[in-house]
Amino acid sequence: MTPAARVQAAIEILDAVIEAARTRGAPADRIIADWARSNRYAGSKDRRAVRELVYSAIRACGPIPVHGRAAMLQLAEEDAAISELFDGSRFGPAPIGSSEKPAEGGVAADWLVSALAASGIEGDEATALLDRAPLDVRVNTLKSGRDTIELPESSEKLAAPQALRFATGTQVEQWPAYRDGLIEVQDHGSQWACAAVSATPGETVIDLCAGAGGKTLALAAAMENTGTLIASDTDKRRLGNLPPRAERAGAGMVETVLLDPGKELEALAGYHGKADAVLVDAPCSGSGTWRRKPEARWRLDAKALDQFAETQSKLLEIASKLVKPGGRLVFVTCSVLDIEGADRVAAFLAENPAWQADTPALPIGRARGEGIRLTPFHDGTDGFFIASLVLPC
Repeated sequence: MTPAARVQAAIEILDAVIEAARTRGAPADRIIADWARSNRYAGSKDRRAVRELVYSAIRACGPIPVHGRAAMLQLAEEDAAISELFDGSRFGPAPIGSSEKPAEGGVAADWLVSALAASGIEGDEATALLDRAPLDVRVNTLKSGRDTIELPESSEKLAAPQALRFATGTQVEQWPAYRDGLIEVQDHGSQWACAAVSATPGETVIDLCAGAGGKTLALAAAMENTGTLIASDTDKRRLGNLPPRAERAGAGMVETVLLDPGKELEALAGYHGKADAVLVDAPCSGSGTWRRKPEARWRLDAKALDQFAETQSKLLEIASKLVKPGGRLVFVTCSVLDIEGADRVAAFLAENPAWQADTPALPIGRARGEGIRLTPFHDGTDGFFIASLVLPC
C-alpha cells in the first residue's frame, strides 16, 4: 500500500468506528481486525501503519467527528506530512477542499470536559487520559515469582509486588509463560485494586462483577488457592471465559456463579452475611481506560453516566448484604469521574451509617473522598477509584 492508500483505508475504518460509536456497535479494535481479515493484500507493515493512523486520529478528536475524513483532517492539523497525502492519487484520499473543516480537537465533548474538571481532572491530568498505555503484567505466584521468572524481553519492575512493565504492543500473548499461566496481562492500577481487597488464605471472598476473571485470578493467587473464592457475573459469555483461564493459572479454588439481573442475592443466598470480603469492580464509563480505548469517550453521554452511577449504587447495596460483621467491601471503578467514585461511596455511607470507610493504604494514588484515585498522569496507571468499607462487629 502507498502512504496515501493507508490514509484512505484509515478514513474508511474511522467511518465505521464513528458509526459504531453512535449506535453502540463493535469497538475500534474489532473493526480494525475485521478490516485486516477482509483486506489480505495489506501486509503486516501496512496493517500496523493503518492501525496507528486510526488510533492517532481518534485521539486527536475531542467530540465525535462527523465522519472519518474530518477526523483524519484533524490529525493532519497536527502532522503536516499527512495533509500532503490528500493528493487524489489512486487509492488515496481526494485533495483537501478549500471549505473543508477538520473535526474538533480536545479531550472530549464539552459536557464531559466539564464533568472531568468538576472531578479535578483538567490540564495535564486530562490530556494524559489519551496517552498510549504501556503493557503491564502480573506474575502468577501460584506458578512462578517475579524474581525468578525468565521472559523473552526485559521489563521494568513496578511498585506492586508481582508487576512488570513492557513497551506498548509487546506480544506477551505469544510467549510460553503466558500460554502456561505464569503471567497475566493486568494494568498496574488494577493490581493495586486487587491488593486493596487484602484477601488471605482460608477466607471467603466474592468477586461480584468478575467478568472474564482478571481480578479473580489475582485474588486466587493472594489466597494461595486456599479458602472460598466466588466469581459471579450477569454476563454468561464473559464468565464462561473464566474456567479455562483459571485452569491455565492453576487457580483450582475458583467457583463461578451466573447471576440473574435483579435477582443477584437469590443466586448468592448461601453467602448472605458470610463473606470476609466482597470486591465490587463495578460497570462504569471506563473514563480511566481511554488510553486503551480512546473511542469510548464518543460512546458516553450524560444519561449513560447516570445509569452507570445507579447500577453502581445498586451493586454496593447487594454487596453489603454479603459481608459478615468485621468484613470488608472494596468498591472499584476504572473511572476518574466523581459520580462513579467518591460520590457513590459518600451516598452509600450516608444511607448505611453502620458502615465505615477504611481508606486503602496504597503506595500510589491520592485521596479522593473516602477512597483513593489513580490517574495516568500522576501514577502511570489506568484511572481507578478504589475504596474500602468495613462493617464493624
